[in-house]
Amino acid sequence: MAMIRIPMILVMLALSVSATAGNGSYALINANLFDGINNGIQSGVTVLVAAGNIEAIVGADIDVDAAYEVIDMENNFLLPGLFDVHTHASSLEQAQRALLSGTTTLRSASVTAFQDVALRELVQAGRIAGPDIVAAGIYVTPDLGETVLADPRLAEVDGLVDSDEELRLLVNINADRGVDVIKTRGTERAGLPDTDPRQQVYSERQLRVIVDAAARHDLPVIVHAHGDEGARAAVLAGARSIEHGTYLSAATLTLMKQRGTWFVPTWVTMNEMNEEQYDHVLRLRGRHMVPQLEKAIREAHTQGVRIATGADNYYDNQSTNRISLEVEQLVHLGLSNFAALQAATVNSAELLQVHEQTGRIVPGFEADMILVPANPLTNIEALQDVLLVMSNGRIALQRFPFAVAD
Repeated sequence: MAMIRIPMILVMLALSVSATAGNGSYALINANLFDGINNGIQSGVTVLVAAGNIEAIVGADIDVDAAYEVIDMENNFLLPGLFDVHTHASSLEQAQRALLSGTTTLRSASVTAFQDVALRELVQAGRIAGPDIVAAGIYVTPDLGETVLADPRLAEVDGLVDSDEELRLLVNINADRGVDVIKTRGTERAGLPDTDPRQQVYSERQLRVIVDAAARHDLPVIVHAHGDEGARAAVLAGARSIEHGTYLSAATLTLMKQRGTWFVPTWVTMNEMNEEQYDHVLRLRGRHMVPQLEKAIREAHTQGVRIATGADNYYDNQSTNRISLEVEQLVHLGLSNFAALQAATVNSAELLQVHEQTGRIVPGFEADMILVPANPLTNIEALQDVLLVMSNGRIALQRFPFAVAD
């Protein structure tokens, strides 16, 4: 069989807004498969892809129909595309960086003006290869800043967003603009030197107003919370997930387990505060907060709290935060390779309520897959060297074969 190599210029065209090519039919042969469900590898399989979906998974001895474009996986390891369930990517360029890192599904954790909704629609229309987007729209937060320009109706907000009417207004504007989830906060930020990340912002009652308003539109609510008090208030108010959770206590984690509240720790972005380019206040803060977050992750894993993977990343041209590094750190903190991989695939799909269409490699699911050079069940660092990305049945990246044909 001839080896197929996608030139980089074609990759870039496939990701550009002007790309309109339809999904092809592919036979991915000679793959070692981790399907996301079973704690093992299926060797020498062929995965058939058609019309954007996984059509079949068969043995190596199949005669591939001429309608399929054959790509030899060269005994590398095929697994589901990764999930970043906490991102602020808001441009075509940022979405492309996320996709090329092996992340085929993003959940926005707010943007400035509904760019995530537009990105979602471009992917669904086939204008760009991916990643798939679960959009949060604008942040339900006390100080809107420049976000007040996102919609003319925000002119009704008088100063801080703190009254019940204003909280409902932001939820309703988001719903009207077509978001999939509402993002709000329980505590202040960690990444600003003049804010205390443990300081609670919205009360349990205010958070319940937001959750109830979102429920009228059948929208889940995710809550930024570092401090335990703000996080506990969010859990009691009905949040679907706690984002960051640096100072989560064992008692609050027990409550999260009881109520089915998810934990998205975003270790990679917390650890980034330790890097030299940050203000000395933030570097000192990072030295304190990272060990606290690691303690919370270990306790959450011990208690069986559901963990999903987020990098809290804009995917700009400076940050190296990637889901591959988040997964690797989860392993260092006590999760097995299998559990960490599931956190980044099938579990994150369940958090986003897309688990019946993506997050695993089974017939009928979306063809969202990546290829890495080593077995991730024994070598989690392999996630950092993505050789192929397929999103919605379209090849966004192919870096092999490395050999030059005669």
